[in-house]
Amino acid sequence: QLQASGGGLVQAGGSLRLSCAASGRTFKNYIMGWFRQAPGKERVFVASISREGRNTNYADSMKDRFTVSRDNAKNAAYLQMDSLKPEDTAVYYCAADTRGSVGSKLPNGWNYWGQGTQVTVSS
Repeated sequence: QLQASGGGLVQAGGSLRLSCAASGRTFKNYIMGWFRQAPGKERVFVASISREGRNTNYADSMKDRFTVSRDNAKNAAYLQMDSLKPEDTAVYYCAADTRGSVGSKLPNGWNYWGQGTQVTVSS
């Protein structure tokens, strides 16, 4: 089970840190990923991180502003979002899977999903 939290309302240029708490499985065996979905749009890849946290992958448009991390001792993954823009407004989802090294950039490449947390960036 995955539980995403940390979303909220922030002004453009601000920061938020999303958390994804995992339970029920051996967290360190799972690649962790973040996706987002804006109203009326498809769910898109944001970032992912390997099992031990050594390797990360980012969507090109976010790699300079977002940082993905994890703490296997706490069964948690994080997404630090800086310099937020109104176009970052979306529901953000964490995802987990056992396949690959840093996971797929496609939503159908992930087996487990959290419920999502809303991020709203005002201009």
